[in-house]
Amino acid sequence: MPLGFDALRPPSPFLGDTHRQWRDALRKFVERELMPFATAWDEAGAVPRDVFLKAGAFGLLGAGYPEAYGGWREGYDRFHGIVTSEELARIGAGGVTAALMVHGIGLPPILARGSDEMKARIAPAVLKGEKQISLAITEPDAGSDVASITTRAEKRGDVYVVNGAKTYITGGMTSHFFTTAVRTGGDGAGGVSLLLIEAEAKGFTRTPLKKQGWWASDTASLFFDDVEVPAANLIGAEDQGFAGIMANFNGERLGMASGATALSRVCIEEAAAWAQQRKTFGKRLADHQVIRHKIAQMVQRVNATTAYLEHCAWRVQNGETPVADLCLLKVQATETLEFCAREAMQILGGGGYMRGGRVERIYREVRVNAIGGGSEEIMRDLAARQLGL
Repeated sequence: MPLGFDALRPPSPFLGDTHRQWRDALRKFVERELMPFATAWDEAGAVPRDVFLKAGAFGLLGAGYPEAYGGWREGYDRFHGIVTSEELARIGAGGVTAALMVHGIGLPPILARGSDEMKARIAPAVLKGEKQISLAITEPDAGSDVASITTRAEKRGDVYVVNGAKTYITGGMTSHFFTTAVRTGGDGAGGVSLLLIEAEAKGFTRTPLKKQGWWASDTASLFFDDVEVPAANLIGAEDQGFAGIMANFNGERLGMASGATALSRVCIEEAAAWAQQRKTFGKRLADHQVIRHKIAQMVQRVNATTAYLEHCAWRVQNGETPVADLCLLKVQATETLEFCAREAMQILGGGGYMRGGRVERIYREVRVNAIGGGSEEIMRDLAARQLGL
């Protein structure tokens, strides 16, 4: 079909044989182990733990991570990551991806700044799928404004005593470890540190949160009541966590943009297939000019966003940190997703509104993509400041 998922991806000068090989292998895994069960897991509100083990054994969880900890990254580049996002997006259930891949934002700070002991203790179990790690930044009164967090960690001898709360934490109910932003110093960015907190710690509690989308991935509020954390669990230097958090956000935003762009292609695929078989007023939906134009506009936006995505990925691959463009790319990708999800729902009509379909799930997930990792408003403002305005 000309408007199938693969045909909707413009030819890329950045994708070679290794990317195609990874896509082929990953697609078989996704179609065998994930896609047939996505609706059931979404309705159940969880991905079974044995699926994490399968994803670990296959190599999905370890893609791009050091071999020393059970991952693989020889020959791996940013475009393998884009391929991963695309193949997971084909499931059409962002909650499945969020559940399985939450370590993608929780583990990198440990590998970048943690001690050798911490890396060896945490990373192998996570990459095997035996354990799960989440990133805990957002608080009830501080979201994208990380410099305003108030959860405090007070040094007392060889432990930190942590008090405070986090909220909207992906994987919060099921994760075993939390890469947590805490205040160890004074006000502002200069007083922020990163601390590894384990779910078994005394005084740590959590409560589940119900949400609009991503049902297969649990979300929670976390509470710290005089939680004692070994001083050795400090990730990097004290009061130097803010830079690590910001660096982590750049990778998260590129990944979210990849996923949002691919989800947009899923919307086009579903809408185009329906438009070519559904008949109204004596002809196919696709023969109505207004429908044809809707699909053409969707393709136009996806093609433009894909070009921007690949350009940003190429720059990152070559050692740049184009903060302004990564921010604007995320906005571009999530606005494209919002447009495509809306238009696909219009084309699918009542059928698209019924639970269990890919577009219905994607439509519910538009806002979490637009807000998570930095809202559109924050992204535009950060980009403007990076541009010297």
